[in-house]
Amino acid sequence: MAGYKETPRQKMIGMMYLVLTALLALNVSKQILDAFIVVNESMEVTNSNFSKKLANSYTKFERQYNDNKTKVGPFWEKAVKARQLSRDLEKFVDSLKYMVIMKTEKLDSYDSAKALKLNYAKRVDNFDSPTQFFCGHTEDGSGGQSKILRLRIEKYKKEMLELVNPKFRSSIKMGMETDGKYMDANKNPQNWEMHNFYHTILAATVTILNKIKAEVYNAEFDVVNSIISEVSAEDYKFDVIKAKVIPESRFVFAGESYTAEIIVAAYESKGKITGKWLGGVESLSPANEGNAHAIEGPDGVVTLSIPAGGTGVQKFAGFLEVLDPNGQTKKYPFNEEYIVAKRSVSISPSQMLVFYKGVPNPLKIVVPGGGSDMQVAISYGTVTKTDTNYNVNIPASLTGGPVKAEVTVSAIYGDKRVTLGSETFRLKSIPEPDVSIGGLLIPNVSKSQLLANPIIYSTRPPGFDLTANYKVLSYRFLTNSPDGQSIDLQGTGRNLTDEMKNVLKNVRRNQQIMITEIKVEAPDGVRKIQKYISYRIN
Repeated sequence: MAGYKETPRQKMIGMMYLVLTALLALNVSKQILDAFIVVNESMEVTNSNFSKKLANSYTKFERQYNDNKTKVGPFWEKAVKARQLSRDLEKFVDSLKYMVIMKTEKLDSYDSAKALKLNYAKRVDNFDSPTQFFCGHTEDGSGGQSKILRLRIEKYKKEMLELVNPKFRSSIKMGMETDGKYMDANKNPQNWEMHNFYHTILAATVTILNKIKAEVYNAEFDVVNSIISEVSAEDYKFDVIKAKVIPESRFVFAGESYTAEIIVAAYESKGKITGKWLGGVESLSPANEGNAHAIEGPDGVVTLSIPAGGTGVQKFAGFLEVLDPNGQTKKYPFNEEYIVAKRSVSISPSQMLVFYKGVPNPLKIVVPGGGSDMQVAISYGTVTKTDTNYNVNIPASLTGGPVKAEVTVSAIYGDKRVTLGSETFRLKSIPEPDVSIGGLLIPNVSKSQLLANPIIYSTRPPGFDLTANYKVLSYRFLTNSPDGQSIDLQGTGRNLTDEMKNVLKNVRRNQQIMITEIKVEAPDGVRKIQKYISYRIN
């Protein structure tokens, strides 16, 4: 073989084979990609919740500023600066995320990248484009956007810490460390840029960027709350004073006790507090005060415990007596209600809190005894009653629309409709079907096995128990002829064409047969699936 001289065409074919082998070796498993997508979805939910939490903190702080601008003003200005620094870095991280998606997915515009959900991306396992974008062609990653990102993070941390009182800075955990001791898989030293973005697939890159956003929110929250803590308690202004009932739960079972704390909201006295309460009434009047029970407690707090007897809605009312700033005794009334129910439990599979689009999603709901006229509502989609329980139907739309739906259950207890609870479900497209020729799910087959049943099967994947039918609409048939020529045929429907069957009759041992670009009609619409069929002839 050493003296054999290859033709240019044979050299080209050999090189293409080596490239294909390398690509197969670098292929990322679907399970890993799915894991990244799940983690990224969780990060996006966390970031959304953190953003709302921060907005609430700023709203409360701004209210204090409006009440007393002279004393609160300097602290409020620092909080506004922290918010601006954080939003600037957040927007920069988002711009990098959408730019890398646009370049990797080869999209036409930045807006298209913003609208694309990661689980609908076609090149989530690609690492060439993300690496080029973040690291360039340099050995230390300085030729791309990762160095710029690192410098922005370090500048942000420095400027944020400068807003905090020096004596409190040591307690602030900024996160986003960029100077750690990083190593690659071979234990060789790496810098932050290479450790995070070199040969990192798109799915992981997007997840890392969303993690950085979460750390920005966390740093912002700690810094702003540190600033708020510097405002003394006496600077806060209260304009309402009233008795407040704080129950451990408004829903208890028979045989247990309803437990609640009753406080005078915004009252700062640490002395003894007294009062009275009576069950079965909406208010405590002079006419029924003689039947009421006395209550008292230290430090302005009374703990009320009522044995739970009969089922249904239970009411009580009363008042607390406290001394006002002028030393006068004042009464502050309170009233509340709670629900007592018999013990019951409902345990049923929840499909990991997921509703699938385009197929009926069975839903089992059982409410505790004592309620009537149960109603089930959903924020997106429809709920229908069945003989056994309920079915949820989500419109068959692969893109757009809400990504979550909330199911709320209510029932009538006594003379009032009571919301018993709600649960949030993720909305997902049904999974791709498993595909095969003749039901053969093994990599090595004989040509006689393929010719025995030359039909493309698309079946519900294992673990997906909902009813779903898939219909093959078209596909692409790829292999080589005996003389090395590429064969690329298009097919419609699920049956192999006569031309394809003739090709199969002449295949050789170790020859590769592939069916790609499979388009199916699923319950939630027509889609081109990512899965493909690959056999090696034995």
